[in-house]
Formats: sequence, C-alpha cells, structure tokens
Amino acid sequence: MQVNYPTVKVNKDKKVYINLYIENQRYRVFNGKRIGLDLNPNKFPTEKRMEIGHLLAAKIYEHLIKGGEFKGFRSSKGFKRKNDKDYLNHALEVKLSGDGSLRYKKYLSSIHKSITKDLQVSTLTTFHLETFLNKYTSATSYNTVRRHLNVLINEAIKQGMSHNPMQGIKARKAKATLHKPFVDVPLILEEIKRFNHNLYLCCLITYGCLLRPHREVRELCWGDFSEDLSYINLSGERNKSGKNRIVPVPKYVREVLIKGDSELNIFSGKVTPLNNDYFKTLWSRFKKVSTLLEDRQTLYSFRHTGAIDIFKRTGSITKLQKAMGHSSINVSLTYLRGLEVGELKEEDMPILSI
Repeated sequence: MQVNYPTVKVNKDKKVYINLYIENQRYRVFNGKRIGLDLNPNKFPTEKRMEIGHLLAAKIYEHLIKGGEFKGFRSSKGFKRKNDKDYLNHALEVKLSGDGSLRYKKYLSSIHKSITKDLQVSTLTTFHLETFLNKYTSATSYNTVRRHLNVLINEAIKQGMSHNPMQGIKARKAKATLHKPFVDVPLILEEIKRFNHNLYLCCLITYGCLLRPHREVRELCWGDFSEDLSYINLSGERNKSGKNRIVPVPKYVREVLIKGDSELNIFSGKVTPLNNDYFKTLWSRFKKVSTLLEDRQTLYSFRHTGAIDIFKRTGSITKLQKAMGHSSINVSLTYLRGLEVGELKEEDMPILSI
C-alpha cells in the first residue's frame, strides 16, 4: 500500500483534520475512527488541537505502514469493476465511511439509490443524468441534487471510472426571491425576542448591520468586534464579496451584546459556530407561531428592510452598496425592489433651456 505521510490542517470552522493520500486517493480525517482509534483533536482545547492532530497523523501513518485496515479504502488491485454502477456503488461506500454528517450521508444514499435503481446500461451517460435531474422543477432542488450527484461521480472517477457524464450539465440559475420588507421592525423584533433570544439577536444584527444571516451573522466571534463593540471587522473569506468589510454596529445592537472571549462564537459560546441550518430551522418554527409574519417575509427581509431604510435616509446608492458589502451597484439596486417609488411626472424629466 502506497501511503504519503499525512499533513495536519485547520478548516474555516477552526477544526483540525488530517489530510492523507493512499494509492493517490485523498482522504480528509477528523478523528481516529477509520483505524479503530478513539482520538479526536477537536474535543481538546483550541491551543492543544494541532498537537493532538500531529499525534493522530503519526498514529494513522504507523497503523497503515504496518498493513492495518483503513475503513472506506479499497485497493484498486482488489476491486473488480464491471461497469459504471459498480463505480458508483464503491464511490458511495467511500463517502459513507467518511466524516460527513448523518444528514449528508442519507442524502447521498438517497440520490445513489434513485440514480442506480433503473440503470440497466453498463455506461452512465449524460442523457441519463439529465433525464434524472430534470425531474426536479425547482432550481434550488435541481442544484442541490446536482451538487450531491457530482460528489458521487467525482469519487467514481477517482476510483477509475474513465469518463465524466456530469460534464456539460450546468447548474440552473435560480429566480431572484423577493424578500418582502417589514413595515414595523420593532414590533416583529419584539415578537421574535419573546420566542428565542438567539433568533432575536440574529435578526437584530441582520437588520442593523446588514450582514447575511446564515453565514456572516451565524459565524460571528467576539474577536470580530472592536473592543467597544462599535465595529465588526469581517474578513474577505467570510463574506460573499470576498473583500474585507468594516461594519458599524448601531447603539441598539451594542446594548444587547455582552462581550465574551475573542475566539468564542457569539451564539454557541464555543469555538465552533452553530450548525448551518440553525437559524433556518428556528425561523421555520417561528413562522408557525407568529401572528405578525406575512407571506414572503424571511430572515433576509431584515437585511432588505435595513437597505431600504439606509437609502430613504441617505439617498445614496454608493453608501447602500458599501453597507451591503456588494461588489456591484446593480446588486444593491435589487434590494430596492420593495421600495415604493412615486410615479414619474413630467416635472421630474430632464430640463432643456432654450
């Protein structure tokens, strides 16, 4: 078995993982489960994680060069593949033995089952995959299934499948969603405050600082704030535009903040943030009990409402662009779709003095 000595890395969530190659197949490992070892660097304090990570890397390497089993790995010499369905089956095995979440693995299994159950031919074609994907009428569902299908196909190619049937199958462009703005922000915030404090704080920051709720707000650490909590410093890798942003924090937001240790997330109180769907799930639950929410009002409605408020008070599209962190003014203009603009009159048209 050809094994390169593993390297220790840290991902964007500050989790330590081991990167290694076995017979030119890449694996990313967060703990010792694949070699039957109960060792997880991310259960240790932050300052100890790299040290434990290097220990885990050494243990894995020692285990492999002695001929030990690595769960999820099957040598290309010992795996007789007959057709593309075999490659997909093996690709799923590899992914299910990896470190993804249970939800992610269930989704992959479901897609694998759907794509292979009617597969009679030995070669998987682009036409077959397009026919399968076209069952999904919503762009969001189509793109989600396509993304997971790509994971399986790419893994199958790593295992030796000679072609890429996903080539040329592009993501669908989702129609822009109009997030209906709020008429009375204090009133809806008060209802949310009674429902859940974390959701209240998320909505307050989304409105007051115009950050995106599902990542920019959710991933905030106390170290992102200035000492007096008057500014948020958001690095380019943490926001959609890719540029560093310094965002003022209004007084009404500062008043509800109690600063903690710099490395801790403001919602979880831990080094790692809450899961990706945390606020999406909370919002869904809130919608069921709210007496104030209207159709098409979402978490993003707070950002849209904040954008409209800035434009109404400043009349400056460039200030709005800067506040939103947009790379293009055209993107900022889409946030004003909910703004009621009076009908254009003759006296509003350009004047020509003769």
